[in-house]
Amino acid sequence: EKKVADVVMQARDKQLYSAITDCGAGGFSSAIGEMGAECGAYVELEKAPLKYQGLAPWEIWLSEAQERMVLAVPPQHLEGLLEICAIEEVEASIIGTFTNGHRLIVTYHGQTVADLPMPFLHDGRPDRMLEAVWIREKNSNVETQSIAPAGAMDCVSTLLNLLKHPTIASKESVVRRYDHEVQGATALKPLVGRAGDGPGDAAILQPILDEQSKAGIVLSNGINPLYGRFDPYWMAMNAVDEALRNLTAVGGDIERAAILDNFCWGNPTDSAQLGMLVRAVKGCHDAAVGFGVPFISGKDSLNNEYRANGQRLPVIPTLLISALSVIDDAAQSVDMSLKQPGNLLYLVGQTRNELAGSHFLEIIGDRDFPETTIPRVDVAKARNTMNSVGKAIRAGLVQSCHDLSEGGLAVAAAEMALAGLLGLSIDLEQVPCEPLECPDELRTTILLFSESASRFLLEVAPQQREVFEAHMRAHDVQDITCPGNVTETGHFQVRSGERVLIDLAVDELQAAWRGEQA
Repeated sequence: EKKVADVVMQARDKQLYSAITDCGAGGFSSAIGEMGAECGAYVELEKAPLKYQGLAPWEIWLSEAQERMVLAVPPQHLEGLLEICAIEEVEASIIGTFTNGHRLIVTYHGQTVADLPMPFLHDGRPDRMLEAVWIREKNSNVETQSIAPAGAMDCVSTLLNLLKHPTIASKESVVRRYDHEVQGATALKPLVGRAGDGPGDAAILQPILDEQSKAGIVLSNGINPLYGRFDPYWMAMNAVDEALRNLTAVGGDIERAAILDNFCWGNPTDSAQLGMLVRAVKGCHDAAVGFGVPFISGKDSLNNEYRANGQRLPVIPTLLISALSVIDDAAQSVDMSLKQPGNLLYLVGQTRNELAGSHFLEIIGDRDFPETTIPRVDVAKARNTMNSVGKAIRAGLVQSCHDLSEGGLAVAAAEMALAGLLGLSIDLEQVPCEPLECPDELRTTILLFSESASRFLLEVAPQQREVFEAHMRAHDVQDITCPGNVTETGHFQVRSGERVLIDLAVDELQAAWRGEQA
């Protein structure tokens, strides 16, 4: 794949081809069929090199073998392209020509195996009419009206269990199996902090270019399949919000961002599965339009099922959103690890009673909980918040930044502490939440573990406090509080006024997150 990419980039720089696409779904059929849509194409399948001998013509035509690109090369540039391929040791084959006949003609050893008019190929097929049904289901956990009192020990054990959760816990063993350095161009790595093992929000690549440039490419992701149990629409909206939030947290600019989707779903001929898919696609559309970020590509994997107890069951509907952006100077980026004792901790964004689909409810199981919802995204407010935070980071007003996602405020703050190997003190009484009037136990739970969207924790130096707050006010960001500060005690402490809810050594946080004994 690397060799093929090198050939493509060199040929691009020398302008040796006029069109290009990859052999993805459908292999040659979609690649050549799409490229020749407005003109026509003649293909000789026997000239395509095969990984396996004995393939039938239709198998060659539809094969989705990887690391293949189809290029439209003017005859006068063919020799130059083949020379690059020879140098890079990449196999290149001339398998046909684009024509003016507006037909797709495919042959195999002189025998015509396909002859279709291009208009019919692209627009002549009849549309399939499928039934999509989605019924809003209420989960028993979110209907009851009582809650067991949450004491200090409950908060401690809940936080530690969240840090151990497979979705939240350290992925270092996986990250280090692969080349996350990308030929030394990774300016901000997936693992950050003093020991290089904290969970970074996004990665930044700084390509080595011929011209002098400080620019970096920001890459991030957003995903939470648990929300899909309640409403795939909001699952999609939250996935886009989280991907853009992660991008923002390192200094990326959402005004220069693009996104990609990756659906992993069940059988779309099942009306319930299709109904959820329609809801998710609608969420993707509304998020992209609202945030002003285009979908530039994606991957859809359908018909994912497994067998259990003699039944065919669909996988959990899952949507991954990837985002990419640029930062003009990669040195202006920040990571999520705490930097300096005495620095202030700001919470940006609104916290609501949005615990449905949360990791908190997943680990406490069937325990009674008051009516709650999954996180909603206010796109206009979220976009303004992300723009303001991104500008503050690029202006040097922020020492570290972390988005609030899985596990809410408690997990985000703990991750910043364990990455920076510094203590942290937070007073929940300084943090507003909705509903404003609710029992103390419920308010504590919401503030610690709600996964409300579009929120950030930012570390700001005391001497930059006034400038930072003025910056946020100037950008009309109203939901901002300063509930805590970085300490040198080596302890992660959360209190509500005088009442201490959590007091853990940073080493204990590290051990839980890494799956070790403290």
